[in-house]
Amino acid sequence: MRKGKKIRLSEWQLLALGFMTVILLGSALLCLPWATAEGETPYIDALFVATSATCVTGLIPCDTGTHWTVFGQVVILLLIQTGGLGFMTFVSLAVSMFGKKMGLYGKTVLLAASGGSDFASLKYMIKRIVLGTALFEGIGAALLSIRFIRDFGVGRGIYYAVFHSVSAFCNAGFDVLGGEFGKYCSLTHYATDPIVSLTICGLIIIGGLGFCVWSDVWDCKFRWKKLRLHSKIVLSVTGGLLLVSTILFLIFERNNVETADYTFGGKLLVAIFNATTPRTAGFNTIDMTGLSDSGYLLTVMLMFIGGSSASTAGGVKTNTCAVIILGMFAAFRGRKDIEAGKKRVDHALLAQALAIFVSCLFLVLIATLAICTIEPDASAPFRAVLFETVSALGTVGLSLSLTPTLGVISKLILIFLMYAGRVGILTLALAFGENRSVSNIRKPMDDTILVG
Repeated sequence: MRKGKKIRLSEWQLLALGFMTVILLGSALLCLPWATAEGETPYIDALFVATSATCVTGLIPCDTGTHWTVFGQVVILLLIQTGGLGFMTFVSLAVSMFGKKMGLYGKTVLLAASGGSDFASLKYMIKRIVLGTALFEGIGAALLSIRFIRDFGVGRGIYYAVFHSVSAFCNAGFDVLGGEFGKYCSLTHYATDPIVSLTICGLIIIGGLGFCVWSDVWDCKFRWKKLRLHSKIVLSVTGGLLLVSTILFLIFERNNVETADYTFGGKLLVAIFNATTPRTAGFNTIDMTGLSDSGYLLTVMLMFIGGSSASTAGGVKTNTCAVIILGMFAAFRGRKDIEAGKKRVDHALLAQALAIFVSCLFLVLIATLAICTIEPDASAPFRAVLFETVSALGTVGLSLSLTPTLGVISKLILIFLMYAGRVGILTLALAFGENRSVSNIRKPMDDTILVG
């Protein structure tokens, strides 16, 4: 009898389905009666929160600190850690714990998930991801404990410190302070506290740089000239965006009523936090609904850009935007080569970058149009809907308080955006797109007019 052909998923399909499996498992756990502190949790809300946590977004239909029990919060924290590091990292750890060796197929999937460059460095990359994560989250928790133990006692102080350190490093934006300072408060109580604000900002930035950048910086002993082009682009764009955005937020929000009584140092802390959190963390130290029009637009732009590839952050990524800008300058100068310093970028990367950028833009526009059509104008104004959809696709989590008021269909749209934003548009396209065999026959070339 002839055996049936064994079906093997591609690395992209396994990554996409792996995240989906974690989300469904998390939603089932959050539906358990002992996960909820107040009332029952409808499945759509449990699914929404599980997706938001696994996709390290931070958008929530119910306050994390008051709606969920400690069990529910721990489930959310585990989903955040799994989503932030990638489920394949945990698979590799489980395989190692049982004394097994991962096969070539598993290594291929893990290489795609971690952003590594070759199989030889994969083992060291995973070790550095785990140790680096433990180190940074541990330092962050220790620093946050200084303030939280003082305010809430030893037990709750340490728990809050660990939760917020993991949430910040994984760029998730979940907080559990709602029971202390009011629902959906985030970190507004610590707006001018340098220990909390700067620690959270540091964790967000480090998590958003990406595992490959850490490894490269360590291997090159912090010497700029020896860094890979990827690391140089990520560090340059990240530093530039943070500096420029901080200055712009200081200018744009100079008349913000929430910061009117703050000293310049306090306003600077708020500006640094506002420049950092859209990259894609989701914490806030001031009410986002009070942003000026210019501050609102800047936040939307930063959320859309996001962090870097192979990191805990979302968005179209700093690398994508950098490649597009370099390609734009090359086109304006009439050059065929896309140059970045002393290196040249492959045109195939430009095509991928443009595909990702345009796909994300279309998704945001279509989702915004759909939600505006579904929801009443009074409860879902365009300004809030656009902000929410960009926040979902960029896996940011910042909100203008719209998510809790949305209907089931609108929440499903945001769930898809969060999933697509974390897994990646390119990964989804490679996973579920049409897979035809490559043909050697090429179609004839023709031109179209692009100039006026």
